[in-house]
Amino acid sequence: MTADATTLRASTDKGLVFIVDDDVAVRRGLRNLFKSAGFNVEAFGSAAEMAQSSQSDFANCLVLDVRLPILDGIEIQKDLAQSNRQIPIIFITGHADVPTTIQAMKGGAVDFFTKPVDGRAILSAVAAAVGRDKRRREAEGVETTLLAMFSALTPREREVMTLVTSGLMNKQVAAELGLREITVKIHRGNIMKKMKAKSLPDLVRIADAISLIRT
Repeated sequence: MTADATTLRASTDKGLVFIVDDDVAVRRGLRNLFKSAGFNVEAFGSAAEMAQSSQSDFANCLVLDVRLPILDGIEIQKDLAQSNRQIPIIFITGHADVPTTIQAMKGGAVDFFTKPVDGRAILSAVAAAVGRDKRRREAEGVETTLLAMFSALTPREREVMTLVTSGLMNKQVAAELGLREITVKIHRGNIMKKMKAKSLPDLVRIADAISLIRT
């Protein structure tokens, strides 16, 4: 692992929070608040500054001002959604209005605060958002691992796995594929090892999970 990768991983262990607000005092106050709670924090004055961060793919939560120069918070939210960036967004604003709030929440925002922000309330919201994002990343990691293991199977092994996990016995699988039963047993053993399955029920659960991921 490179030094940069080590730094990135370390910075996300406690949760990495991004702040985008063009008010220096607000950025400083929120950064200090979040750091005091143990979060790693990066603060920016604009979307352009945030885009330059080497850790943008690792942020677990984005605290985003609605009114920003050039590209406002709602537009940033739309851009992130279009690029399939699933970071939880908490909006803050000094000029709350119902239409903007509704638009932000419909766009997937997890919370919306009016300045001056209540410290305890936003800390609670950030903690929940970070936890949610970490669970998503963990789930995606499991999915990636399962798909990688399945991809490592040969085409024949995939056929055997599909039939075995559908409930067919070795003899039936052999007849279906025109193989000898001993050959099916060998394939089945290889499948169990490659998929890290401890038993047939375990392999069935893995097959079901892969099926859900691929649909």
